[in-house]
Amino acid sequence: MKKILLPTDFSSNSLNAAKYAIELFKEEECEFFLVNTYTPAFVNSRFMASAVHGGLAEDGVQSTSQQGLEETLDYINAHFKYPKHHFQTISSFNLLTEEMKEIVENEKINLVVTGTKGASGFDEVFLGSNTVRMIKSIRACPILAVPEDHGYTQAKRIGFATDFKRNFSMEVVEPLIKLAKSNNASIHVMHINEKESLSKCQESNKNILQEYLNKVKYTMQRMPYFASKTDVITFFLEDSKIDLLAMIYYRHGYLEELVREPVVKRMAFHSEVPLLILPE
Repeated sequence: MKKILLPTDFSSNSLNAAKYAIELFKEEECEFFLVNTYTPAFVNSRFMASAVHGGLAEDGVQSTSQQGLEETLDYINAHFKYPKHHFQTISSFNLLTEEMKEIVENEKINLVVTGTKGASGFDEVFLGSNTVRMIKSIRACPILAVPEDHGYTQAKRIGFATDFKRNFSMEVVEPLIKLAKSNNASIHVMHINEKESLSKCQESNKNILQEYLNKVKYTMQRMPYFASKTDVITFFLEDSKIDLLAMIYYRHGYLEELVREPVVKRMAFHSEVPLLILPE
């Protein structure tokens, strides 16, 4: 049985992510964990229930959290009738990322699905600060980030952006391959052409990846490097009609480089398609 963690702050954004996850795995046996964390108002943040009437009493925010989870589950049960799906709710007095790390480890979670929403001005970062914190903190399973208001469409064309500079293992790319198989999708590997040709190390890594992808439909595509890597990927998504983009998160690697790019602040790259983050 697939185990999926759904953090929620009871917003339309987090509900949209839950709906996407439910539809994406509607044919699979799944156990979903709806989690909301709460703290007193002075450390309150997104994905945490607000204090009742500005109070700091734990029982007030706990009641708000539990009630929100019940209402969310009632909505899901009323709108989705997939017999293979089962749900649990978790309300916890804790910081979100810390609680999620514990649940991922204790329940052997296979996937985290979260909604993303960009901020404005100096606070705007790639995918939104909360999602970035999740990506950096949760290393034991993939994270699927669903853009705000992105309605569910079957992922028939899955993009995979890589620079071929690091080794691939079957354990890392297996979630991507399984997703492609379950959706009868094709994988479109994209490499940004920073130099005229790949190094020997890159060629070796490319060959290893091709061996792993032999059981699914896939293509390899080199893209010219212009403006910024974020711009190139955005063009690739639109030009290749990609439904979902996958990337591997390496510390001090390719994805972190994209996160740091100033262009992200003006392009709202995070709003294009769902992003599957595969842990190193």
